[in-house]
Amino acid sequence: MPELAEVEFFRKRWSAGHGAKVLSVQLHEGKKIFRGCDTALLIKKLTGAKLLDSETAAKQMLFHFSGGGWLGIHLGMSGELRVEPAAYPSAKHDHFVLVQKHRQLVFNDPRMFGRVQFASGPKPPAWWTKIAPAVLSSKFTPAMVADFLGRRSRAPIKAVLLMQERFPGIGNWMADEILWRAAIHPKRPAGSLTPSEIRTLHRKCRHVCKLALEMIAGKGGKLPPELNRYIPKTWLFRHRWKNGGLCPITKKPLIREEVGGRTTCWSPARQKLRAR
Repeated sequence: MPELAEVEFFRKRWSAGHGAKVLSVQLHEGKKIFRGCDTALLIKKLTGAKLLDSETAAKQMLFHFSGGGWLGIHLGMSGELRVEPAAYPSAKHDHFVLVQKHRQLVFNDPRMFGRVQFASGPKPPAWWTKIAPAVLSSKFTPAMVADFLGRRSRAPIKAVLLMQERFPGIGNWMADEILWRAAIHPKRPAGSLTPSEIRTLHRKCRHVCKLALEMIAGKGGKLPPELNRYIPKTWLFRHRWKNGGLCPITKKPLIREEVGGRTTCWSPARQKLRAR
């Protein structure tokens, strides 16, 4: 599933349509990506409206239109945003298309785990404003992280890092990268981290998010699998799926196991599991 930087990558694709009017809306009504969405209102409000701007938060995108239209998109497992020529003939899995004079903004989702939301009004809707403060915002503090870990003290730290209500935008590979850099074993109970380790975890969360946005968001090409060429070999990411992969720091073998319901990679030589 796309994470923070990949979501920003796809949002920037549709930024090509900023400032242009939507001539028509094409969609496959009844598909589950429109669950809970008033598609009649969506078509009415977006037809003739101008795409003003857009932003990302966590794993979601928000597109703001003139006339008070707010379009939310979650890519899910297989969704992607594309920009196609004005005369482009829609493909089977192009479930949502905004037609502009010089282009078409396409949301393609073969497995339909993504979601389209829509609201109309002068301010962003509640489903957007209730998203947790971004990891790179000033509201994401060590004290906030410590409090959250304390309330989930028995859960493995890997599982806790995937909880979007406190770590928005962080997914599987980013969580592994953060824990590897912080030298924290993914199976450590969240409540076992020391104050020093929590400060390190907070710092590495921000660092990985910042670097991922710089190296992935806005790049050309397609994601994935070309994501690999954007990431330096000094990152765990480049080695985590290799059979016989080695830790970039210790040069010792990596391990892959399921932790917290997700396939997890770590370096036993670097990330020690303390005796409880």
